[in-house]
Amino acid sequence: MIKGRSIAERIGFLPDGIDVYIFVAALAFPIVYGLFDLVSRGKWNIFSIIGIASVFLTGGIGLMKLSREWMIVKETCVPLILGAAVLATAATKKPLAKILLMNEAVLDVGKIDAALDSKGTRSEFDKSLKTATYILAASFLLSGVLNFALASYLFKSPAGTAEFNAEVGRMTALSFPVIVLPTMVVLVFAMFKLFSSITRCTGLSLEDVMPDKK
Repeated sequence: MIKGRSIAERIGFLPDGIDVYIFVAALAFPIVYGLFDLVSRGKWNIFSIIGIASVFLTGGIGLMKLSREWMIVKETCVPLILGAAVLATAATKKPLAKILLMNEAVLDVGKIDAALDSKGTRSEFDKSLKTATYILAASFLLSGVLNFALASYLFKSPAGTAEFNAEVGRMTALSFPVIVLPTMVVLVFAMFKLFSSITRCTGLSLEDVMPDKK
């Protein structure tokens, strides 16, 4: 070690100074929380796994001082992968839209299924569910486009620098108004379409298909 600098810092693998510790600490929180949530729920799904992988990629890009283009690609590809996963399940018996939007914690799925079978409207509902799947996939596509635009605008500095770390922070801060809110509008529209289909195909109100709270 020369004048307090580690070998890793001297070969350029880590950001200089104390920034690396702040950077690692900031990334460690979502990773630890995400892993704890996954373990506590006992369910692993593609969204949680990709989310944790995204945080690891951000850390890897920063610590290895890769070019800014890698960060832009990462920010763009993550939502596109999620959208592709949703779209790929549209024609299956278990589309991801059903898993995400018809959560048993929010809806009494058993009652909905029984009403669909009773009224003979399952095929009509399945078509609506497929439409909701396409809308959900479109929300991830929108997220990918907005991520690309925002990342291209913000990331100007080489990874591993204090400026890059600050840009990561700005990206996180601006993600909600620039990316999350527009994406949520599309997601809410998908939920509205699906819930309208539930009431139409089952003859039940939304209050009727809410799970009993005991």
